[in-house]
Amino acid sequence: MSPTPHSERYWSEVETWSREEIAARQLESLQRQVSYVHDHSDYYRRQWDELGFKPGDLRSLEDIRQLPLVRKSDYVQTLEERPPWGSALAADTRDVRRVHFSSGTTGRPTPVCWTSGDLDRWADLYARAGYSQGVRDTDVYQCLFSYAWFVGGLGGTAGYERIGATVIPAGSSDTERQIDTMFRYGTTAVSGTPSFMLHLAETAERLGTPLRDSTVSRIQVGGEPGAGVPATRHHIEEKWGARCFDGYGSLEFQPIAWECEDQAGGHLAEDFVYAEVLEPDTYEPVPDGTPGVLVLTHLDKQASPLVRWWTGDIVVRDSSRCSCGRTHARLPGGVVGRADDMLVVRGVNLFPSAVEQVVRQHPGTTGEYQIVLDDDVTDPVTGYLTGIKLRVEVQPGVSDRLAEELAAAVRAELTVRCHVEPVPEGALPRSTHKTKRVMRADRGL
Repeated sequence: MSPTPHSERYWSEVETWSREEIAARQLESLQRQVSYVHDHSDYYRRQWDELGFKPGDLRSLEDIRQLPLVRKSDYVQTLEERPPWGSALAADTRDVRRVHFSSGTTGRPTPVCWTSGDLDRWADLYARAGYSQGVRDTDVYQCLFSYAWFVGGLGGTAGYERIGATVIPAGSSDTERQIDTMFRYGTTAVSGTPSFMLHLAETAERLGTPLRDSTVSRIQVGGEPGAGVPATRHHIEEKWGARCFDGYGSLEFQPIAWECEDQAGGHLAEDFVYAEVLEPDTYEPVPDGTPGVLVLTHLDKQASPLVRWWTGDIVVRDSSRCSCGRTHARLPGGVVGRADDMLVVRGVNLFPSAVEQVVRQHPGTTGEYQIVLDDDVTDPVTGYLTGIKLRVEVQPGVSDRLAEELAAAVRAELTVRCHVEPVPEGALPRSTHKTKRVMRADRGL
């Protein structure tokens, strides 16, 4: 039996706490968590002891800034210090119930662990997300996130089961079977990466069964920029005939934020994480409305707790009350980009998501594109970028002027020089997981 929601609109009463109550609860949780981590994690205890920091030194939320930032490289180092689970582990291995791994695209896959309490918390947060988007126990939910190693599939499954929905754990393969299942069993809600949502829609149209004719009414996407990019959200909603909601999480923090039915930016789970938004060079806090890197601290994670985790994700925070009545801070526009993915073109900071917005709103393209960084757009002396090259799929019969028009649109909106290379529809690779958008010549292009 699924838990009883707090009300018809809110899964939990925490969603409408006042900002003062949120801050008070965060401080109480943070003090308890810092003490727990110091007592149970050799990595953090050694690090903090060297700084002379004791848990009792944390008397305000701002005091968390006495502690160092922790990055992925630091976490990998803890694994090398004490394989296979690492010196940062804060629970007895006998209490670890689940392990998920990174994709391994930048090195050896890294494990993150969950206790039974962590898993219960995780499921409840996913349930809160789905419930805020209107999913109820009458829905049929088809989870299209991967289940192999990846963290998203089981999180969605557990959360929507908790709501009471009928769950189909479908995964991210067997495209034609996925489409048939939606029509045959009356799927009403799905989740997956934006790339897979668009791939499914294209395939369904080719089969003569457009997904706008299905019963799906709600789509939650995550894993890559999607619903946070207005043109991409519109593209998905138009092809599916359903509302598309942005979800944001990571292997280390599951989930972080999600949109409600008002689609006004993902609500941070501020009873689960303490969030800082920092200037990427000075590490100083930035005010609401200013882009910065999101830094997160678990407030109650037991197995693999992280304190001041540098996500590398660029966000903008808005702490005002949402029109839905929820009070937790939001991330309008979702993840703007990653600090390490940012391109600098003649002094202009450029994120792939900004390029995506221009491409997907331009008529005549399929919306599929690649940013190519090669000698044509690189200064031979300094190695700096002088512009970008775009490979863009174009629809059949489109004017030969599309490349010129799109290049002009990129220059007008993003103030960078752009060379557009049109390619036929279907020429660029599709992905059922996360699509690689930036191609560099020094990586075999």
